[in-house]
Amino acid sequence: MPHTASVPLRQALLFWLKLGFIGFGGPAGQIALMHREIVERRRWLSEPRFLHALNYCMLLPGPEAQQLATYLGWLMHRSWGGILAGTLFILPSLFILIGLSWVYIAYGQQPLVAGLFYGLKPAITAIVAQAAWRIGSRVLRNSALWAIALAAFVALFGLGLPFPLIVLGAAMLGYLGGRWRPRLFEVASPTRTEPDSEAPAHTRFRWPRLLMLLVCGAALWCLPMAALTLLFGWDATFTQMAWFFTKAALLTFGGAYAVLPYVYQGAVLHYGWLTPTQMIDGLALGESTPGPLIMLVAFVGFVGAYVQAQFGAEHAFLAGALGACLVTWFTFLPSFLFILIGAPLVESTRHQLRFSAPLTAISAAVVGVILNLALFFAYHVFWPHGFGVTVDWVAVVIALVASVGLMVFRRGVLEVLIVCALAGLLVVMYGYRV
Repeated sequence: MPHTASVPLRQALLFWLKLGFIGFGGPAGQIALMHREIVERRRWLSEPRFLHALNYCMLLPGPEAQQLATYLGWLMHRSWGGILAGTLFILPSLFILIGLSWVYIAYGQQPLVAGLFYGLKPAITAIVAQAAWRIGSRVLRNSALWAIALAAFVALFGLGLPFPLIVLGAAMLGYLGGRWRPRLFEVASPTRTEPDSEAPAHTRFRWPRLLMLLVCGAALWCLPMAALTLLFGWDATFTQMAWFFTKAALLTFGGAYAVLPYVYQGAVLHYGWLTPTQMIDGLALGESTPGPLIMLVAFVGFVGAYVQAQFGAEHAFLAGALGACLVTWFTFLPSFLFILIGAPLVESTRHQLRFSAPLTAISAAVVGVILNLALFFAYHVFWPHGFGVTVDWVAVVIALVASVGLMVFRRGVLEVLIVCALAGLLVVMYGYRV
């Protein structure tokens, strides 16, 4: 198996760009694709090194697959390799979503587009419900973690508490539980890794490098934020998008599904950048395009800036494209910094319960949060005009078909979305009123 330094940079960059175009199937599918290509087919890294990197990323907030790409790029080609790998992994989906978001806004009421989205929405409901089941079966190993998940669901669904408060509360419970009842919060035995002598020298922790990255990271956040504030003002849409999605990026423990309720609370309820229906449609686009699912934030940024015509009606597309790029920058900047700064630190603390127990509790809370999201989608899809109106039984049937495909026949997400989208198109074309 070749040493990581023997992998040509150009060859690696072409692979990361290709992965950005073919990375369907959500984080699980993208991680499996990276494993097959990097470990099994190309043999760029050993199995223990790959799993070691994956363990790092699972402990951090942010999109696991994008962070794994950044980590592996950093492992093979230092900091610039990580930056380029992570960027190329998300760049294709950014451009694709900008184009699809414009099509959605400009032609969303046309029967063809309306029919496709009518079939996609029930499928998305089934996908989110399956995510709650899948994550719950892996995370909720005892009654204490079940109780945390239930408490998170009640806090969000019944009390309407903000998502950051739920994350903080779960972390505190995990910290206290790790001290008082440590066995309830122990994680599975870590995968055996290669000896430290086999790790590349640049992966070892060094204080000068840490300080340099902290300064660069602060500048990359402060300078754009200062420019937006000076050009548009603090209360302007672009500035508030940058601030809001920075906070969202720091709360994505458990992946994109975990942060969706927070994005909904902010983008739909607080700022009014989107309607609930548009939020569901954005998730449908995110699920059906390559790249990280959290890239649906680009849809939020595009629609929010486009509809509000920040540069006037004649430049609505320019405003939307800038909104999409801004939210992508401020969402993913912390992810790059978490890897480039935190990987050596995480390695030194990952076996210590006082660090892992809060994350275990947060993962349990995420299950309750995702269940709340599934119910939110089900309400808006199955009762589009409210509980007082008849149930949309066609949408219910499509959701059941999607659930059977996902959970019984184990079909891929993209396959299920295509089938449901075509079903929705047929229903609308034959005169069903959406």
